Amino acid sequence: MNSKEARDLSGSTLLVGVCGGIAAYKCAGIVSTLRQAGADVHVIMTEAATKFVTPLTFQALSNNDVHTDMFAAGSTWDIAHIGLVRKSDLMLVLNATANTIAKLAHGIADDLLTTCVLATRKPVIVAPAMNTAMLEAAPTQANIATLQARGLEFVEPGAGFLACGEVGSGRLASDDDIVAAVRRVLARTQQLRSEHVLITAGPTREFADPARFLTNPSTGRMGFALASEAAARGARVTLVTGPTELRNPANVEVIRVTSAREMHAAVLEHLPGTTLFIGSAAVADFRPETVVAQKVKKEDAWPEIRLARNPDIIAEVSQHRPQGCLVIGFAAESERVEQNALDKLQRKNLDAIVANPIGGEGSAYGGDDSEATLLWPGGRRVLGRRAKTDVAAAVLDLASTLRESAR
Repeated sequence: MNSKEARDLSGSTLLVGVCGGIAAYKCAGIVSTLRQAGADVHVIMTEAATKFVTPLTFQALSNNDVHTDMFAAGSTWDIAHIGLVRKSDLMLVLNATANTIAKLAHGIADDLLTTCVLATRKPVIVAPAMNTAMLEAAPTQANIATLQARGLEFVEPGAGFLACGEVGSGRLASDDDIVAAVRRVLARTQQLRSEHVLITAGPTREFADPARFLTNPSTGRMGFALASEAAARGARVTLVTGPTELRNPANVEVIRVTSAREMHAAVLEHLPGTTLFIGSAAVADFRPETVVAQKVKKEDAWPEIRLARNPDIIAEVSQHRPQGCLVIGFAAESERVEQNALDKLQRKNLDAIVANPIGGEGSAYGGDDSEATLLWPGGRRVLGRRAKTDVAAAVLDLASTLRESAR
């Protein structure tokens, strides 16, 4: 470790969980390295972990009390799981067993470690360690995929000789890989610290009468994933969303609207001071020209509905953007996906666009994943089909790259 790396975590507070497995002894070295790098490290041990390594070991290495009991008496009143997560910048779950991963995936909080993971709104890194067969078992792989889709980071386990005597994958990742993951994730939490990110999400509803409206299948999941990821990177985030059943993301200002014109007004109101605008909403291009105050009975229904054009929100944002504001759009297309997206990129003078196919198996509408390609002037990155949380991370990575290249 060189002199720069020796203190590059100075000022950060890490909450480290140690699980019950033979790899618990390796966690002592990781805690020591993190402390040497300048981090203030607080350790939680499961009851099973204390069978392999004593709490005193981690107390000596971290120079902090070690927490093993959610109901332990303290010198001052503090709800243990809330107090611990509130002061931490990141949570690291070491030598995560199949049992712990299963609990986290299903929201079970029956000890201090799992309760803290459930309570935290900070980034969580998981480093698994277990027998190869347990790691490769279908339930474990499904649980890992579930947690990854929720935004938890995983450090891939290594392969080699295991404590059970077998040779295969499941060894706790190396100290260097785990510490590098901590550095990378902590750096990312500061990436958008000075940014105000304005995001649109979901569909709009354009009513013809109180019972009928024009809309589309958008769920808002992509925009909500973008808002959560931007907030996790330190940005001040405003999310303007159409009708959706999704719960508000943590640390995000959420403005709920119904129609395209309401979304247009909310965006323009919050545009001053915005440094990054991401238009992921599926805004209706048209609305009924006339809205009837009472429900139209089917025997009296009109044979035709005249449509009026809605405002083009992203085009107007691009035209009237604050100085230095990046504008990223989305293009949901059923044919010539990239060509149509590129046309929109150029026609609306966007900095980048996300091309999504719709209407087929990889449709962007619905579900927790979608197929996406990032396009920008002179650049292209095919993401393929992946979790919308991963797409959100890739979009914000691109925004940071574009910002750096413009300086």
